[in-house]
Amino acid sequence: MGIAAELAGLSKQQRTAIWASYLGWTLDAFDFFLMVFMIKAISETFGADVKAVSEALFFTLAARPAGALVFGLLAEKFGRRPVLMIVILLFSALSAASGFARTLSELLLLRGLFGFAMGGEWGIGASLAMESIPPRLRGPVSGLLQAGYPSGYLLASAAYFLFFDALGWRYMFLLGLLPAALVLFIRLHVEESPAYLAREQDPRAKQGIVAALAQHWKLAAYLVVLMTAFNFFSHGTQDLYPTFLQKQHGFDTHTVGLLTGIMNVGAIVGALSIGLLSRRIGRKKAILLAAALALPVIPLWAFSQTALLLGIGAFLIQFAVQGAWGQVPAHLNELSPPAVRAMFPGFVYQLGNLIASRNAVMQARIAESHGDNYALALALVAGVTALVLLMWAAAGPERSEGELEAG
Repeated sequence: MGIAAELAGLSKQQRTAIWASYLGWTLDAFDFFLMVFMIKAISETFGADVKAVSEALFFTLAARPAGALVFGLLAEKFGRRPVLMIVILLFSALSAASGFARTLSELLLLRGLFGFAMGGEWGIGASLAMESIPPRLRGPVSGLLQAGYPSGYLLASAAYFLFFDALGWRYMFLLGLLPAALVLFIRLHVEESPAYLAREQDPRAKQGIVAALAQHWKLAAYLVVLMTAFNFFSHGTQDLYPTFLQKQHGFDTHTVGLLTGIMNVGAIVGALSIGLLSRRIGRKKAILLAAALALPVIPLWAFSQTALLLGIGAFLIQFAVQGAWGQVPAHLNELSPPAVRAMFPGFVYQLGNLIASRNAVMQARIAESHGDNYALALALVAGVTALVLLMWAAAGPERSEGELEAG
């Protein structure tokens, strides 16, 4: 049966769970990436350098593990669906509030709180989707879910292209209220995870969270390192890319928005394509293939001098980066202990994010110390991370068959 026919054969509940998870991650990323376009403008408003404003990205990323833990535990107790709605409302409100910051310190605080709320979305949304679909569709759906991240970045680049010159950075953050409308869709159409409901009905399927983590601590440690590499791979090629185009190449708003949009189209195509391929070759081989593809593209992506070549490089690098990332929702859920699946994947993911959270500040420091050479900073992080990811992913476990049982 073809993939299209298999997807068409899903029940309404399964389809809505997929769409809710995809849209949640898309709109979460949209709110996050609004910030990366505003760094230069915010630095001018508050009289600070790029490095100081990029601390906002650090605070957002550093707070995400706490949100993944807290909201993940709540989702284990109260269900994926209601906690997902709370998370979306919180990060929408905090994103909008960022536009009202009176000082850089207030903005950093708000972005930290936003990161706490943002940290809860990915793990809960991914578990809701993965627990609701047949095993053979986890690869393609994993790619679709992860494509939500560059989809959100693409929306943010479109908003920047269309509205920034007219609105300015403060009013741009009010666009962060848009994801709140998704809560109504979830409330009316999305049902609870079947695996969660089955666990609630069978006390024997319940395992203490502490016991589950203690039993699987080696797996957790391996996955934290894996997700550290993954987060350097994505944030190291994305977060300062608009700043690279603005400061090193001097491009205007529309050119920056266009090139960033092209980059994210490549990311979406990569996540979907390699996610689909993974059901033939497995999660690990798909990750290794995508990471290897990134290496020869780095010079074109970072050191080209024309908008045309930069656009080609941006498309190709993110095809590889998000092609690798497209396996992550399925891979982490398949390896997760069933008793803590709403918490475990998101928590190890966000702990890796915490370790990588100084990336933007580190890259800004490297660039500024070399005469605002952002190309060097981007290429250095991308190259080293691709090599680390290749070695570490090859050494790890994989589990891609069977149902995601309740316990």
